[in-house]
Amino acid sequence: MKINEHDTFVVLADDRGAFSEFVPFISAEVLKNYKGRNVVIDLLKYTHITLDELLQLIPLSTKHRAAKNSLVIVNNSINPDDIPDEMIVVPTLQEAADIIEMEEIERDLGF
Repeated sequence: MKINEHDTFVVLADDRGAFSEFVPFISAEVLKNYKGRNVVIDLLKYTHITLDELLQLIPLSTKHRAAKNSLVIVNNSINPDDIPDEMIVVPTLQEAADIIEMEEIERDLGF
């Protein structure tokens, strides 16, 4: 896994192969090692990912966000209108950083 640390979040990306193997790995990794941190999961390398595959990350997203931390997924191959509200999926890493910044402000204001 590739790890890129930023001031307010960490970017995690798969450096292996299949998405089906990455989902259980990243789910365990985030819950174990990135509790209390804002996380961006970079899935840009998966250009042919399906919505059903992406939806496998809903449990992770729900748990992480329930703990008042941001979890943003970056992928540009899924139509944003098809993505459920339980997940935040954006097409670029810059948009992921912007989302985390906005969510940090909202949490600071008590929303």
